[in-house]
Amino acid sequence: MHVFVTGATGFVGSAITRELIRAGHRVTGLARSEAAAKSLAAAGAQVHRGDMEDRESLRSGAAAAGGVIHTAFRHDFANYGPAAELDRQAIAALGEALAGSGRPLLVTSGTLLAVRQGPLATEEDAPTPHFPRKSEDAALAAAAAGAAASIVRLPPSVHGPGDHAFVPALVAIARQKGVSAYIEDGHHRWPAVHRLDAARLYRLALEKAATGVRYHAVADEGIPFREIAGVIGRRLSLPVVSIPQEKAADHFGWLAPFIAIDGPASSAHTCESLGWHPEQPGLLADLEQPHYFES
Repeated sequence: MHVFVTGATGFVGSAITRELIRAGHRVTGLARSEAAAKSLAAAGAQVHRGDMEDRESLRSGAAAAGGVIHTAFRHDFANYGPAAELDRQAIAALGEALAGSGRPLLVTSGTLLAVRQGPLATEEDAPTPHFPRKSEDAALAAAAAGAAASIVRLPPSVHGPGDHAFVPALVAIARQKGVSAYIEDGHHRWPAVHRLDAARLYRLALEKAATGVRYHAVADEGIPFREIAGVIGRRLSLPVVSIPQEKAADHFGWLAPFIAIDGPASSAHTCESLGWHPEQPGLLADLEQPHYFES
């Protein structure tokens, strides 16, 4: 299949690109810079110049492909509302290009967006209606218009070498503050997945081309945050401490609301329907590797 990938040079998207090419698919990646174009060419992918703000470049890239994987997102937490709206508009443009075609469109969302109905968020749980990010609503609109649109929910930690998201931020905060901290009793649980396992899930979901389905790229269902803080503290030879909820924002900054969420999630339905079984190290094992602590 010829697959158009947005975010194809990102942490997750680059792994997806390599996974697709290894499996015999032809990949065209969206590139907004010369550096991104060179990276895509080096990986064996074709280059489509444009960005998320250029809806016509998104439509033309999608129209020329047999399927689309959308991983691009502007991770600007200080301006999350505009970033979420840009994502919604990008998905709408991709959906317009695929309308009535029955071709697959995979849209990226997050497990923390789910309105959890039980002890674990499942693929059946709807997204919270008041959250600014509307990726899933846009995907379902594309499905209603005749694309085989489905959703991959990523957990808050997608880890592995090259990670530049939440876990490296936690390591940096611990170094800066001189302690590795957790909130209250540290019971808040984070699901996690290695990026190579996530990439394989995207490929399997693309090949299945289901419509209106949610998949959970979850390997670790929920790691108590005190265990994550414990490994970071040990690796940095720093004290591991509890801080009260009212001091969390001062200590963790923009990360505090995410750390305070108890958001375990299941991937049981995903594993059963796609035959997906995570094979890479879990988050705690990955934290034992040097790449998170090299400075």
